Amino acid sequence: MSTPAGAPDARDQLASLIFAVLLLDEDDKIVEANHAAEEMLGRSARKLSEKRFWDVVGISDQRLSDRLQSNDAQIVARGATIATAIGDRRVNISSSPMPGENGWRVLTLSDAGQPENDEDETERVELRAPAVLAHEIKNPLSAIRGASQLLARRVAGKDKPLAQMISTEVDRIAQLIDRMQQLGAKPVEITGPCNLHAAIRNAMATVRAARTTACELEEEFDPSLPPVAADQGALEQVLINLIANACDACAGVAEPKVRVRTRFVSGLVFNTIRFGKATRLPIEITVTDGGPGIDLALRDHVFEPFVSSKPHGQGLGLALVRKLLRDMGGRISHERDERAGETHFRINLPIAAG
Repeated sequence: MSTPAGAPDARDQLASLIFAVLLLDEDDKIVEANHAAEEMLGRSARKLSEKRFWDVVGISDQRLSDRLQSNDAQIVARGATIATAIGDRRVNISSSPMPGENGWRVLTLSDAGQPENDEDETERVELRAPAVLAHEIKNPLSAIRGASQLLARRVAGKDKPLAQMISTEVDRIAQLIDRMQQLGAKPVEITGPCNLHAAIRNAMATVRAARTTACELEEEFDPSLPPVAADQGALEQVLINLIANACDACAGVAEPKVRVRTRFVSGLVFNTIRFGKATRLPIEITVTDGGPGIDLALRDHVFEPFVSSKPHGQGLGLALVRKLLRDMGGRISHERDERAGETHFRINLPIAAG
């Protein structure tokens, strides 16, 4: 297919793609890499050039790795974990042999955290279910609480603690129901622009005040970042949840520390669908802890309602975090870097309109 006169050439078209594109020769050496590939792999195109793909990318799934060793097979894989110079990533991979070019192929890598339409619909169903259940439970709870208060006034002294326990447990369940209803609530309205560093520091102050055990909170901020398009209250709620979880996760290590980092991610690596159009998400907040990490069996499900690795966790916190961020046009992902012994939760947000 020829390029019409005046249209951008193929190289410019590749440079504008939001997913990584690599051209590999018959020896799996990288011949071309677009800008998104530089961002994803943490190396410039010049440094990637002439290096074997397997020297810059590690694939944890041995079966997928074996399949990709064949440069004449057409392959599509979703949700694969790869190791890069800047840490582990969860990506979708495709390998497409070039017709008539023996052994040459085009390989693409895209962020697996980007929601697909069917995933969005699945999430909407997941979030509606707790909201409906909450509505059905809350009315009888009010009646039970009223009855327990009446009972507490009438029973003998030795039985009063039992009546009070009923009231206390009803209050605990009601708080859980409130969080369930938040999952099914209407999207938050963006009232930004929002100063993300102010939001982070407010969240840190709240976590420090609430904790009884020591955990160092470390800032690694880029002071040049512009305001983000976000509701500050909702963003602080998200950050409080993530920072508190990170503190809990590393509570068992010798010197518990949680690092919060902000940076600008250039290029079009991250995007989400909002109001029917692609949105750039170049502002990144990373919450990192040095704990043992999330149970391997739960890692692909941590943002789903009622999934928790905590002994007494309700499994609603991270589901609410994801909902709030998606309402604001952002996204969240997590990854485990076994080599560094760290878990990262990454938030990506759009820049506030000028």
